[in-house]
Amino acid sequence: MTDATNSDERIKEMSRLRRALIRPELGGMVGCVAVFTFFLLTASDSGMFSSTGVLNWSVVSAQFMIIAVGACLLMIAGEFDLSVGSMIGFAGMMIAIFGVTLGWPMWMAILVTFAICIALGALNGYIVVRTGLPSFIVTLATLFILRGFTIFIPQTLERKTIIGGITEAAQGDWLAAIFGGKVLKGFFAWLGDIGMISVFERGNKAGQPVVDGIPMLIIWALGLVIVGHIVLTRTRFGNWIFAAGGDAQAARYVGVPVERVKILMFMFTAFCATVFAVCQVMEFGSAGADRGLLKEFEAIIAVVIGGALLTGGYGSVIGAALGALIFGVVQQGLFFAGVESSLFRVFLGVILLLAVILNTYIRRLITGER
Repeated sequence: MTDATNSDERIKEMSRLRRALIRPELGGMVGCVAVFTFFLLTASDSGMFSSTGVLNWSVVSAQFMIIAVGACLLMIAGEFDLSVGSMIGFAGMMIAIFGVTLGWPMWMAILVTFAICIALGALNGYIVVRTGLPSFIVTLATLFILRGFTIFIPQTLERKTIIGGITEAAQGDWLAAIFGGKVLKGFFAWLGDIGMISVFERGNKAGQPVVDGIPMLIIWALGLVIVGHIVLTRTRFGNWIFAAGGDAQAARYVGVPVERVKILMFMFTAFCATVFAVCQVMEFGSAGADRGLLKEFEAIIAVVIGGALLTGGYGSVIGAALGALIFGVVQQGLFFAGVESSLFRVFLGVILLLAVILNTYIRRLITGER
């Protein structure tokens, strides 16, 4: 009996090192170390790691992080959503139409936009689970539909595809401040007073800190990462997500509501895209029909860099966040390093390939997979 027990792979003890090496975050961790090392050596004196430089690449990383969280949970559940980029552009345009063109209170415009986009996410999920069609095809169709409406609606109502005036319309609005404001302003003013961070030396802002707070975009990104990680690793629903993507039929046999899980993940992905859109329009003060282009692929790449499998059932929200961090650091770091910006996607493609190869190799080495 003892020999049989010792030979059973299901209950074999695993060392901490072995357990660490098969974690999905490994590729993202290695990628982060490599990227930060590279830019510390090539751009350390360029201002990239000054307070303003850190804020720049943190904001860009947070943008990727918000949509990567939704894409990560959906991919672990075994599905894709290629309409994320178009959803961002559509949501931003709806806020502008409701809040500027129609003159609604901004809080109402934001809430109605969330309701519409989450409903569209539910529709995507419903079509996928009811028809059995690949989510790639269903959401590809949604991508074109939403992008078409994002161009058609403002052209019909305003005779243009860029609508401004959002900043003025959102002035004093409580919900707009949750997406477009800043926190810890007093703390950063204190840091400027004691000389910990740079301050403006002349002009109307003389004496004020160069970095006057943390944008709500970053707070939203961190909040979504924390909530997503807890749900995925500490709840029964998180187990359902893994089960739905790992083996949907087996999951059904043990009582997992696979269809409901997938629909909810499509809705959550739409929610994340809308959060991104609201933060974006509040930052720029306008909505454009071309916003969100290629964001769906960038989200998927961030998730894959973070260790998720394209086949579903395996991944990590923390890994996706690290993949998004790599995105932001590389995009801004190339500018600080004086490298031609067109090489950003080349650099990113190399990181993606290396991360996937490393994850695959280590997992096969440790688990004995072929």
